[in-house]
Amino acid sequence: MTTELRVLRKEDWNVWYDNLVRAFGGSPEPPEERELWDALTLHDRSLGVWEGDRCVGTAGAFDFRLAVPGGAAVPAAGVTMVGVAATHRRRGVLTSMMRRQLDDIRSWGEPLAVLTASEPAIYGRFGYGLATRRLAADIDTARVRLSVPPGTDDVRLRYADPAEVLDACEAVYARRVPERPGMLARRPGWDRVELLDTDRHRSGASPLQCVVAERADGAGVVGYARFRVKSDWGPRGAEGVVQLSALEALDPAARAALWRFLFDIDLTSSVVAHRLPVDEPVLHLVSDIRRCALRFTDDLYLRLVDVGAALRVRTYQAPLDVVFEVEDSFCPWNEGRWRLTGDPKGATCERTADAADLSLSVRELGAAYLGGVSLSALAAAGLVRELRQGALAEASVGFLASGPAPWLPHGF
Repeated sequence: MTTELRVLRKEDWNVWYDNLVRAFGGSPEPPEERELWDALTLHDRSLGVWEGDRCVGTAGAFDFRLAVPGGAAVPAAGVTMVGVAATHRRRGVLTSMMRRQLDDIRSWGEPLAVLTASEPAIYGRFGYGLATRRLAADIDTARVRLSVPPGTDDVRLRYADPAEVLDACEAVYARRVPERPGMLARRPGWDRVELLDTDRHRSGASPLQCVVAERADGAGVVGYARFRVKSDWGPRGAEGVVQLSALEALDPAARAALWRFLFDIDLTSSVVAHRLPVDEPVLHLVSDIRRCALRFTDDLYLRLVDVGAALRVRTYQAPLDVVFEVEDSFCPWNEGRWRLTGDPKGATCERTADAADLSLSVRELGAAYLGGVSLSALAAAGLVRELRQGALAEASVGFLASGPAPWLPHGF
């Protein structure tokens, strides 16, 4: 039987989503979670591959705005809900969806596409490069102590219902977005994802809790932490675990106050976090870094859908004038030479017939785009070729993030 690739119809969502759930193991989702993803799905930006009345492939694209170096929030397609039925693997289903999706994203005028990968080996062939990593930590709070900065004791903390303080917490989050490349400006409805609190999310822990940080000067909420506590007891007494899901703050004192609170929760002996930035400030405050059990892993993959537009919308921490020879067989409109001229104030990027200074694929350009991966490091791996002496150093310094490391605060 032949297959048909088409845009998702609203009435087909349940069948479409069932295929996705099955592709990810088949565990049923609680009704409230399923309803939320139904509400967030953009049907006209979602694709399905059908064999008769059966859905055998799914792919969606949220309409995000992604913070890039310089602070701008740039339109970016958030590629999501990608799944192929196990009965239809190695038949070109995924390639057909990726082909159509990137053509669509280009037609929408969005210069970037981003995703998180369940299987990292899949997406490199479609031009996605690993642009951010995340940090996981399992901190032994029974032995690790914090040295906090001045002003920490002036921060007031209070428990709050997560839903009741959602707007105040979202205001803190929104102020943080321009400061760190890789953060997503939350679209309507995405605040609800932060409050999902089903049995599946708890895994035996408490309901979601929230503590907000405030200053005595009446400035309102300046930070928050969302977490759960999983009780446990061992031969030596309480061994509860604090499971941190989100922590944001507008200044070092508020951040330190929230971390100190998490360390000091009664009847617990560890704080576990799975999605921290690689330059998380608390790492400089702990007394014993080894007892934090740090682990780094891949996170956000980024693709330049329109090389010229993408390189124009970010800034560069040092002046550069470099001609790239870009290879992009999957999106051939990007192939060829591009002259990038930029500095901390802005940039231009246009086609050129001038001799190339650096040669690389669009995958490496995507990896370096947010400033967390050095072009020099990619060159050391043989993935970037320097054609003009000095061009690699010039471009490497220009591309690197001058402020906080790139970081994706939540999945999608």
